[in-house]
Amino acid sequence: MRALRTLLIVAVILGALFVLADRLAVNFAEDEVADRLRSSEGLTTTPDVSIDGFPFLTQVADGQLDDVKVGIKDYEAATGTSNQKIRIDNLSARMHDVRFTGDYSSATAATATGSATITYAELLKAAKSAEPGPAQVVPGVTATVVSLSDGGNGKIKVGIEATVLGRKLPQPVSVLSTVTVDGDTVKVKADSLPNLGIRFADGRMRAVTDFQQRIEGLPGGIKLDSVQAVQTGVDITVQGSNVSLAG
Repeated sequence: MRALRTLLIVAVILGALFVLADRLAVNFAEDEVADRLRSSEGLTTTPDVSIDGFPFLTQVADGQLDDVKVGIKDYEAATGTSNQKIRIDNLSARMHDVRFTGDYSSATAATATGSATITYAELLKAAKSAEPGPAQVVPGVTATVVSLSDGGNGKIKVGIEATVLGRKLPQPVSVLSTVTVDGDTVKVKADSLPNLGIRFADGRMRAVTDFQQRIEGLPGGIKLDSVQAVQTGVDITVQGSNVSLAG
């Protein structure tokens, strides 16, 4: 009986030591992957990296991690326009079947899914850059987008400031718009055009109300998948295959 009790105590101690070693190893790996990702993507801050699954050491032996989560608080994506960036908030991605080298200098996920948010303030920059300053809709009538907000039911409320025959309307008029994804581009299109009390060509007014924003160079080569307008901005989902975490 004493021998059995001793054997059980030894087994518990060894098990505890294995768990401790496993957790220390996974913490080291998370830090290494985070540093490599920061370097390879040119990030200003170190991302959060979480490696799920237990035990970790057996995954290391196989050279493949089952599930890796990456979080980047503020990511500045390229827009296709020189020196122009767009800030993406709380970009998070979940990587599956991640193959890596022993020193973590290279790590590639078979698949990845994730989400992020673009605030209305950031998206408004795209509307203003598409038509900088008030645009002439017809002679004597100018209009410009001045605000974006949640329109409810997945719509964006676009506020438009207009001047008619030299008189600025007392309040901005608004339209509800639909937001979609087309490849690497977020597009905002008015469901109907505002009533300014005067007839005008739809095409010229849409040059004001409708706009788009390209989003390029997301981490690891992930791509836009879908978008939806919410209270704080536009929620986007991303996905990809053979996504590079490092190297």
